[in-house]
Amino acid sequence: MVPVKGRKRMTTRRAILGAATALAMSAMGALPVAAQEVTLKMHQFLPAQANVPKLILDVWADKVEEASGDRIKIDRYPSMQLGGKPPELIDQAQDGVADIVWTVVGYTPGRFPSTEVFELPFMMTNARAVSHAYWDMMESHWLDSEFKDFKILAGWVHGPGMFHPSDPVETPEDLEGVKIRGGSRSVNALLTEMGATPVGMPVPAIPEALSKGVIDGTTIPWEVTTSLKVPELVENHTEFEGRALYTLTFVLAMNKEKYDSLPDDLQKAIDDNSGLEMSVFAGGTMADSDMPARENALDLGNNVITLDAEQTAVWRERSQPIYDNWLADMTERGIDGQALLDEATMLIEKYTPQYEN
Repeated sequence: MVPVKGRKRMTTRRAILGAATALAMSAMGALPVAAQEVTLKMHQFLPAQANVPKLILDVWADKVEEASGDRIKIDRYPSMQLGGKPPELIDQAQDGVADIVWTVVGYTPGRFPSTEVFELPFMMTNARAVSHAYWDMMESHWLDSEFKDFKILAGWVHGPGMFHPSDPVETPEDLEGVKIRGGSRSVNALLTEMGATPVGMPVPAIPEALSKGVIDGTTIPWEVTTSLKVPELVENHTEFEGRALYTLTFVLAMNKEKYDSLPDDLQKAIDDNSGLEMSVFAGGTMADSDMPARENALDLGNNVITLDAEQTAVWRERSQPIYDNWLADMTERGIDGQALLDEATMLIEKYTPQYEN
């Protein structure tokens, strides 16, 4: 029989052990919430060594991982490794096939029609200024309308779009009957207006199409020509003085339900590295890669034609119907296209001096 004093000591010890066990179990129960770890799949269409994944997407993903204390892990899938074709990327983000995608908005023609205001001919001054203007309008108009089914992390444009044809192009007449790859509905409309035969295809398809003669040239900015080996496949390049022939809009889009499922602090890790700063960084980084790619073409002995202001004015005048047709299309969709055009023009003019070299 245990003495009374001993029984009290045992009871006290059991109470202490019970309290400690309960505290430990409580801590263990709280631990998964406090240290939740998330793996996100990021999918895009370019090879891993291309400029955008290497200099933009990987940089962004690394920053998010670091900001999350490595509780977010972003697996990167280049070159459509999760399956599908580039035009399907935006649906993959919506359906959850991928958690995050980077894609060309124009790969799904007419689905996000308002953003085409930035793709109209000769709107583009420099990539940083236009990306800034694009993100402003994304926040004020499109996050809650055309992109309401997504969590848009960033939106930007590339550097000056231009021609890379087999034969020299100096005037619109030089494009008569020439098969040129276009990257969006607006670019294809421009090519048609100039007498070319537009051929729509995603960027990764360009090298094979050029080598097999499916197309006679392509419209892309300088920066991506190196990874696609375009200067080895064509010998001519036509760029424009002043405002660029065109640009394309991009989005870095996340599955909305996936984002909403994250705890507040992990959402913050993503938000702190997204938005305006990321958009301007991405557009500027793409544009900064233009010059090395241009030098590569020159080193190969290619013919780079730079149209001066007077020559460019001819192209600008010929492109006016693209504006008229786009405005008419917006009216049919119940969208005030003129108001969007006026706002985009105002913002580009506002921000261009800020980002001029």
